[in-house]
Amino acid sequence: MIVAEKPGLFTRVSLWWQRTMPTRESMEQNRLLRPVAHRVLAPALWRFTRRSVPRGVALGMVTGILFPVAQIPFSAVLALPIRANIPTAAAMTFITNPFTTPFLWVAAYWIGQQVLHLDAQVPGAPIATQVAANSGWLHWLFSVAGPATIVGLFIITVTLAILGYAVAAFGWRWWIVRKWRHRAHAQPK
Repeated sequence: MIVAEKPGLFTRVSLWWQRTMPTRESMEQNRLLRPVAHRVLAPALWRFTRRSVPRGVALGMVTGILFPVAQIPFSAVLALPIRANIPTAAAMTFITNPFTTPFLWVAAYWIGQQVLHLDAQVPGAPIATQVAANSGWLHWLFSVAGPATIVGLFIITVTLAILGYAVAAFGWRWWIVRKWRHRAHAQPK
């Protein structure tokens, strides 16, 4: 009896991705996209090239972190002027998901607090003590947590976008060099 081997995680995710990703043809038929389809469906925005993929990675990081809703449509629209790869930008928006977002926001608050020095000594008492004495959590949210989280999110976004761009560019270069070396070794002499 032959037992069929269950496909691996990467294979299952790849098959799921192929099933759920809309095709170019289905997007052309979408009535909401029809007015801008000629721009969004430009072939240059869907090709994987050494310039468009790192741009798509950076753009996906930015839209994934800074936009709480409609991240994929924002990344597709913003990909037009910077000529970024739309599928890569859409995939990178998944950097924020229900598992990573709480950690991201806590890290953003901590980084923003360090940058803004909101708990530093001020004449009289620390800000945290003044906030607790004044009016409670709503005042703390708008005077301490909100600005610190926003500054932290911008710092994390810029850092991850630059890092993502660099890693994607380096990864693309490494892949091409490896491919050329393999091709050179495979040719008979």
